[in-house]
Amino acid sequence: MRKTFSKYAVPLATASVLALALSACGGSSGGGGGGNNAATQNTDGRGPITYVQGKDNSNVVRPLVDKWNAAHPNEQVTFKEQSDQADQQHDDLVQHFQAQDANYDVVDVDVVWTAEFAAKGWLQPLTGSMAFDTSQMLPATVKTATYNNTLYAAPQTSDGGLLYYRKDLVPNPPKSWDEMMSMCSVAKQHNIGCYAGQFAQYEGLTVNAAEAINSAGGQIVDSSGKANVNTAQAKTGLNNLVQAYKDGNIPQQAITYQEEQGRQAFEAGQLLFLRNWPYVYNLAKTDGTSVVKDSFGIAPLPGMTNGQPGASSLGGHNVAMSVYSKHKATALDFMKFMTSSETEQFYATQGSLAPVLSSLYTNPTLTAKLPYLPTLLTSIQNAVPRPVTPYYPAVTKAIQDNAYAALKGDKSVDQALSDMQSALQAAGAK
Repeated sequence: MRKTFSKYAVPLATASVLALALSACGGSSGGGGGGNNAATQNTDGRGPITYVQGKDNSNVVRPLVDKWNAAHPNEQVTFKEQSDQADQQHDDLVQHFQAQDANYDVVDVDVVWTAEFAAKGWLQPLTGSMAFDTSQMLPATVKTATYNNTLYAAPQTSDGGLLYYRKDLVPNPPKSWDEMMSMCSVAKQHNIGCYAGQFAQYEGLTVNAAEAINSAGGQIVDSSGKANVNTAQAKTGLNNLVQAYKDGNIPQQAITYQEEQGRQAFEAGQLLFLRNWPYVYNLAKTDGTSVVKDSFGIAPLPGMTNGQPGASSLGGHNVAMSVYSKHKATALDFMKFMTSSETEQFYATQGSLAPVLSSLYTNPTLTAKLPYLPTLLTSIQNAVPRPVTPYYPAVTKAIQDNAYAALKGDKSVDQALSDMQSALQAAGAK
C-alpha cells in the first residue's frame, strides 16, 4: 500500500545514513532484455502515457491526473491503479517490465525497489536530455532514487513511522517501549487491543522488525553492507515484539495486519496504540466511520529509554520512467508535474504525505494545516534506511520470514536471528 513519507534535508542526512549497499552488482540490462538500447530510444516521444501506482486511498492521484489532462489534451494520462499491497505492486511491475510493456510509462516505486529495477535495466536513467533537477529536494530522498551514482527516479514522497494513540485514554504518549507496554492495562480496562503495527508476513513486517531491532541498538547489516543481525541488541528488539504478542499486548489478530487493517482497527476504536505511516492522519480525521477523529494524538515511535525516540524505517516512494515507454518526453514532463511544489503541497494536505522539497517544511501555511509535521520530522531524523541492494527481495524475505516465525512461536528468537543472519549472507550481505 502506498505509505506516507516525510522529508527533511538536514534531518535526513542525519538519519543514520546506513546506505546499506549490500554488494550489489548485476549488469545494467540484466533481466531486461535490451535495457541499454531501450534507454536511448523514444526520448523525444510525445503522446498518451499510463501512470501506475498503488491504491489511491486518499484520492490524491485522480485529481492530479485530471488537472494534467485538462492542460494536455494531446498527452493524456491514464491512471493504472494497483492493489493496496506493496508486494503485489512490486510483482505487477516486475511482470510488466519483464514483458517490456510499453504501456507502463511512468511508475511509482517504493524506495527499496529502485536499485533492483535500475540494476535490471528497466528504469530510464535521468541523464542527458532526460536530466531531472533534484537540487531543491532532500538529499536523503535523492539518494534513494540513485543507483551506481546515476539518478534513475525522482523522489516523490518520503516516510517515517509514527505512533498514533488515544489521547482521551492516555493523555501523554509513551516515551519508551516499556512505558507503552505498561499502559496496556488501560487497553484491557476498556476491552480494546493495546498495540498493533504491520505484522503480517510481507514487507510491512520487515519494516516493523527492523524498527524494533534498530530501536534497541541493533542493526540488520552494518555500514559496510555485511549482515550483523545475530547480536544481543537485535535479540532485545525482536524479543520485544515476540513477548508483546505472547502476552496479548499485541492482539492475536494483529499478526494478520497490513497497513490498512491496522488503520481500520484504530479508526474503529479497537486499539490504544498503532504504529503506521502519516497517511493515516488525514483518513482518521475525515473518514465518516472514524470514531477517533477527535480523540487521537501522534507521537514519535517509542525508543528503549525515555527521551530517545525509536528508529523508524525510512520509507517513501519515487516516480520513475520505464525504458520501454514510447513517449518519454511526455513522461518526463509528467514526472516534473508530479513532484512540483504545488503537487507536493497537495500530497501533504490531501493525503498526509510528506513532501520531498526542503522549503515546504518552513512553510507556515502548511505547518499550520499539518500539526504533525514536527513529529514526523523527529521520525525522519531518527530513521534508518532498509538495505539498498538489487537483491532486496531476498533480503526482505530473510527478515520477514524469520521475524514471523518468531512471532508465531515456531522459532525461538535466538534461532530466528541465527537463521536470518545466514539467509542475509546467502542473499549477498557477506
